[in-house]
Amino acid sequence: MPETKHRELIRPYGDRRDDGVVQLSFALPVPPSEKAKEAAVLLMKKLGFQQALVATMEPCGEGFSFFVAYGRTHAAVDFAAIEVPEVVVRKLSFDDLNAAIERELGRKIVVVGACTGSDTHAVGIDAIMNMKGFAGDYGLERYPGFEAHNLGSQVENEVLLQKAKEWNADAVLISQVVTQRDLHKENARQLIDLAKAHGLHGKTVLVLGGPRIDHKLALELGFDAGFGPGTKASDVANYLFARITQKKEAA
Repeated sequence: MPETKHRELIRPYGDRRDDGVVQLSFALPVPPSEKAKEAAVLLMKKLGFQQALVATMEPCGEGFSFFVAYGRTHAAVDFAAIEVPEVVVRKLSFDDLNAAIERELGRKIVVVGACTGSDTHAVGIDAIMNMKGFAGDYGLERYPGFEAHNLGSQVENEVLLQKAKEWNADAVLISQVVTQRDLHKENARQLIDLAKAHGLHGKTVLVLGGPRIDHKLALELGFDAGFGPGTKASDVANYLFARITQKKEAA
């Protein structure tokens, strides 16, 4: 007999498991009123939610209302059937990682990073690259095992890759924050095309990060890895060490 595949159905819940309660927030282009509240409830029902309830209605600019609403859904997903690529590496402490780099590589890992294109938001790349890091997690500049070059914001892809070649970088980190009209994807694709033209694709580890980035998207765009919100410098540092060590062993 064919083997029965295990299923793991999961549903959203608010007060108790599997009650299907979902919270949504949205704006409508009408001023606050009982009629506006009813419009929000009807919209929730059209979205397929049952027992729709508006918890909050607030003005949000002239002629607009902001709502926080609740509803129930019977929808469920099979968690066991979901396959998503993830960055999985053994995470070493700050001191252990530096010791491992010295032991396994015998040199510093050279990293060049920037927020590229027209993007001016350097908070993300600074959190990973700068010495102080964030949330008590040191940035790459603080690691004795890394030589980190943070080029800042609004750096052209061509300039970033030229610097990577000049410094013989092991890895290039790209931060993309502006996402309107998928500019982050467009700029990332351009960088990959240039990396191929420069002979860096497949040779230098290319990492993409930002608020709308995940590992799956980064792989689809041609990068080696992607990191999203909440990523710390230690996550990136451990990934780079593991990836570069792996490349060394395969050479």
